[in-house]
Amino acid sequence: MTDLQSPDFEKLSGAARDHLWMHFTRLSSYQDNPVPMIVRGDGCYVWDSAGRRYLDGLSALFVVQTGHGRQELAEAAAKQAGELAYFPLWSYAHPKAVELAERLASLTPGDLNRVFFTTGGSEAVESAWKLARSYFKHTGKPMKTKVLSRSIAYHGTSMGALSITGIPALKSDFEPLVPSTFRVPNTNYYRRPDESMTPSQFGQWAADRIEEAIEFEGPETVAAVFLEPVQNSGGCFPPPPGYFQRVREICDKYDVLMVSDDVICGFGRLGEYFGGQKYGYTPDIITVAKGLTSGYVPLGAMIASERLASPFLKGHNWFAHGITYGGHPVGSAVALANIDIMERENLFSHVRENSSLFRSYLERLLDLPIVGDVRGDGYFFGLELVKDKATKETFDDDESERLLRGFLSSALFEAGLYCRADDRGDPVIQLAPPLIAGEAQFAEIEQILRSVLTEASNRI
Repeated sequence: MTDLQSPDFEKLSGAARDHLWMHFTRLSSYQDNPVPMIVRGDGCYVWDSAGRRYLDGLSALFVVQTGHGRQELAEAAAKQAGELAYFPLWSYAHPKAVELAERLASLTPGDLNRVFFTTGGSEAVESAWKLARSYFKHTGKPMKTKVLSRSIAYHGTSMGALSITGIPALKSDFEPLVPSTFRVPNTNYYRRPDESMTPSQFGQWAADRIEEAIEFEGPETVAAVFLEPVQNSGGCFPPPPGYFQRVREICDKYDVLMVSDDVICGFGRLGEYFGGQKYGYTPDIITVAKGLTSGYVPLGAMIASERLASPFLKGHNWFAHGITYGGHPVGSAVALANIDIMERENLFSHVRENSSLFRSYLERLLDLPIVGDVRGDGYFFGLELVKDKATKETFDDDESERLLRGFLSSALFEAGLYCRADDRGDPVIQLAPPLIAGEAQFAEIEQILRSVLTEASNRI
């Protein structure tokens, strides 16, 4: 085994600083500091090049559902690579992509039976918007091109997916983007516009804003609404009771496609394969990635209903879209093995049975003056941080910068917890451990958060 403190890792850190363009990273942070180097994972934990262990409280990036170090998945990848490492799905098929498509179709709600493979979530979202536009052109409604999404929602970084994303700060450097995307309110009950609203009333109000936006833009111009089952960015906003049922009614009324972006929420994060199964709705399209393979190989998919596929089953019609590595044989083989593990170990039942316990450990932190709200579902929770608990006053930009980047991100990591301190919206800490996590990990998360957030409160 490599010596984790050897000069080789010092050299690697220097090479990372000079050559590796890390994603969503302030590169200046590492001009005078070593680049953290994660070298190994096992179960719910990862180790860095100095041998320090960290609890992976974010499943790396909402990805590693079945945990790190699964030899079964590595072996599935090696076996498939030895048989057929790559072949495209352009007018040809290969067995593993077919097997996976059939299996996914057996797991989806309703008649979402058509699986278009991608390599990640942004591509899946991009593909969904392209399908919506193409479908309506083929069915005599060519003006239906616009898309609605929610405020602060993240849907990806490619130009189309970024256009759908509702976070202005992520978009400004790349504008002008693809036109015809519009924002509606999200489902942050903690920040509801009227404190007297019950959850059901708030859900009705938020859903009705979608109908209002469709009518304002003109139903003949709106193609789709993109919604995560639990919205990630902003800090884990679950849907209020009745919200998705009302959205489904609105979409049916105006012939607008309902796209469920399950890139984070899918494959057990909420205790079900898909968010619609958790919250009782059937979308027209589901987008998935991340947990589909537990991150062992990149793979994503857009899963569409039979209705949306029907125009492309006739004559010379085709969906003029493709991705070189979509449905990669190795990724497909790993996804099948990953689903086998999930089913064999009853991981979704494990999440459902332990979600309340996980929440209870996080809610203990509500006794800290800096913790205003705990929200989420399944193994997907956020803590909103506030300056004044009584008034829900949040931090301004400078305060948020000092709190999150100046202290919390590094302090939590130094304390042995990898999670996300985020300010795309009001400041939050997000937790999404591997689905194999249990009470020992919940207790460890609570203990580390308590210590670090107590110090943060004293610094305010």
